[in-house]
Amino acid sequence: MRTMRAWAGALALLSLTGCGDDDASAPLDAGGVDAAPTIVDAGPRERTDAGATSVGCEASTRLAVPDEPEARGPWPVGVRTVTVGRLTVDVWYPAQLGSETGVAPATYDVRDWLPESQRGDAVIPDADAPIQTCDCHRDLPIDAEHGPYPLVVFVHGTAAFRTQSLSFLTHWASRGFVVVATDHPGLYLGDLLAIVCADPRTGPRMLEEDVDAMLDAMRATSGELAWLAGRVDPARIGLAGHSAGGIVTSLSDRAGVRVVIGLSSNGAAREDPGLEGSLFVAATDDAVVPYSSTLSAYEGSPEPKWFLGIQGSGHLAPSDLCDLENEEGQNLLAVAQEHGVCGAQFAGMLFDCQPDHVDPEDARVVGRAITTAVLEQILWCADRSAAITAIPERLEHVEELRSAP
Repeated sequence: MRTMRAWAGALALLSLTGCGDDDASAPLDAGGVDAAPTIVDAGPRERTDAGATSVGCEASTRLAVPDEPEARGPWPVGVRTVTVGRLTVDVWYPAQLGSETGVAPATYDVRDWLPESQRGDAVIPDADAPIQTCDCHRDLPIDAEHGPYPLVVFVHGTAAFRTQSLSFLTHWASRGFVVVATDHPGLYLGDLLAIVCADPRTGPRMLEEDVDAMLDAMRATSGELAWLAGRVDPARIGLAGHSAGGIVTSLSDRAGVRVVIGLSSNGAAREDPGLEGSLFVAATDDAVVPYSSTLSAYEGSPEPKWFLGIQGSGHLAPSDLCDLENEEGQNLLAVAQEHGVCGAQFAGMLFDCQPDHVDPEDARVVGRAITTAVLEQILWCADRSAAITAIPERLEHVEELRSAP
């Protein structure tokens, strides 16, 4: 007889949050800042991939960033929404200093990710809608005086959406990265709930093809992305994914990819000459992808590599979903259940947010610290070894930190 947890895994398609996976062949799912530009030494890492012209760290500049990797960077963050083939893609980027003055923060209405029959006030009234406020601003001019910037592609988990880990994405952008994420057809919230709601799905699940499409578009920087021409280094790329999105750890053979990050996932990194490192982040109380599974993925990955465990948190630790609430303080699950969103009756099985978990922001601080330090170590060619080693000493709720070599 199946246990409740095994049954929950089988019902991952009906989840309201980024948990698990519906494909058995894929992984489960600042203080004062000196604004003077700093040239970062490239060290020995330069390489050029076929089909990508590397600018490299040596020829790139960025503002000085706080030594603590969890501290916000010096840039205001801009965001633009573009279309890449079948994908709706958000791009977060370092914006011109001061350009955010007088511009309201960008917001996202979580109802937009429900199936069409459930959107707007058709089911959830405006007064009860969970609105996600971004520490970013729409359509700001990019900081063209610095860069070119490394690229980070983020892939969300099952039944989530492109802003599920928004605080991570904007944090990376504030420290000198261009970051992109899309709603993946066949995987995102609306398509998974569409099975229950009897709505049409937006398309089949094609995660690898989606990532390739985004990478191709960011290399071309034409059409709706022409404003990025010359601002992104296509040979300094990181791939990060949560849960099912952790499939990115198997895509290290893509041109320009130097680092892969698996968050609450269980797929090992693939050996590739161009891969310069991998990172795995797990939570001790993950009820969807066991801590030991993520640790096994780390152990099965080539060196160099890092593993960080977050103490007392669950599957959604590397996301903003556990404390994404409406004005009444109701979380996503409570709102969906109160208003009868189709499929909400199954969400409790996988909404891995428990009262006895550590504060969600405390868990995110740890996650932002390690991901930022590793990204800067490899993609900005900065020596962040001391900052990485110090994370367990400085921050609470770190279960363990491993690295090799």
